[in-house]
Amino acid sequence: MTILITSSLESFTSPASPTSPGFQAPGLELFDFPPLWAGAPYWLTKPILMAVLAATLVCGVCWAAFANPKVVPRGLQNVVELGYVFVRDHAARPFLGKDTDRWMGLLLSVFFLVWVWNLMGVVPLVQIPVSSFLAFPAVIAVSVYVLKIYLGVTRHGVVGYLRGLIPRGLPVLAYVLVIPLELLSTFVNSLFAHMLRLAANMFAGHLILAFFSMVGFWFLFEEPTLPGVPVGVAGVLMAIVITALEMFVQFLQAFLFTLLTAMFIGTALNPDH
Repeated sequence: MTILITSSLESFTSPASPTSPGFQAPGLELFDFPPLWAGAPYWLTKPILMAVLAATLVCGVCWAAFANPKVVPRGLQNVVELGYVFVRDHAARPFLGKDTDRWMGLLLSVFFLVWVWNLMGVVPLVQIPVSSFLAFPAVIAVSVYVLKIYLGVTRHGVVGYLRGLIPRGLPVLAYVLVIPLELLSTFVNSLFAHMLRLAANMFAGHLILAFFSMVGFWFLFEEPTLPGVPVGVAGVLMAIVITALEMFVQFLQAFLFTLLTAMFIGTALNPDH
């Protein structure tokens, strides 16, 4: 479908008038935001504002849900507890076991915050997934990375922590290859995989959604032509499908990010497992 629409675009992107530039596919300019107002600090942009609003929203919702909890949950408390049970049973317990309850505050906060950041990509008038900017997931991922090493060293000591990372019972020669790979995976790959997976998925999803939305807008409203209308309709239909798919991916990526957080903490507490 993408190939057909792309090939059609090449046929219909000739300017409708001498001053029309023709269809321009969205690019990296989607992620370039100026300061919120003239004279504002260069870093005070829309993504920063949305990130703070999302954090405030998550804190407010959790406070409203649990400030005065009921034995039989109702309303908002019931909804948030569903999220709590989901994160506890599917992300925390498989890796943390008896330590699950101790870390649920962190894991639930990470899950809801990242999910709201992601969902901002499909919220009207916002339409930018905060986590598509690498700096935001990197802050959480680096914090988890430092926490992982701190927990491993304080609980097991430096030697014990490093020893627990290496599988046992292998042939002696195998350790020449296994030890560097395990150390590289623990201290380098895990950090970048944690933050890059989330940012890359949100970046690519937003770009694809913007492309099909632009196709529909251009060929139906900006420069409507008889042969271009079917392309515009196809663009709108694909934008609807991609939006639904993107919402699923937004939830999935928030869950995977939380799952990796639980896994890193669990392996630091119990490296033998």
